[in-house]
Amino acid sequence: MSEQNLPQVLDGDAPVFAISVAAHLAGMHPQTLRSYDRMGLVSPRRTRGRGRRYSPRDVARLRLIQRLSQDDGVNLEGIRRILAMQDEIDTLRTRNAELAELLRVARVAPADRLFAADAGGRVQMAERARRIFTPPRAIGR
Repeated sequence: MSEQNLPQVLDGDAPVFAISVAAHLAGMHPQTLRSYDRMGLVSPRRTRGRGRRYSPRDVARLRLIQRLSQDDGVNLEGIRRILAMQDEIDTLRTRNAELAELLRVARVAPADRLFAADAGGRVQMAERARRIFTPPRAIGR
């Protein structure tokens, strides 16, 4: 395979590491990763044979768990709460970026545009429907 065919950027969510590799990269024992999976601290994807596959983002999360536990002395419940708050912050940052982009588009968009919410509550730009007034016809004519 030539370098031209290699991906230029590795997807941070791509499930590429087997449990042994992820454990090595995180500096943990594979059994610890299994425990963290059962506890919901890290949720790797599964292969068809039910094997765990960890992404680079999962490995980074495992390293964070290791640091919080070993260096900072945070217990597992504290780590669970920290991770939940970090996930919420990440979600809010993504939503904030989406809304900032909508605002940017709205500021440069023509005046005949409006915002509409879809069934899932996501805000999108929408065209105003152009209605042509047609007077009602008289009965009997």
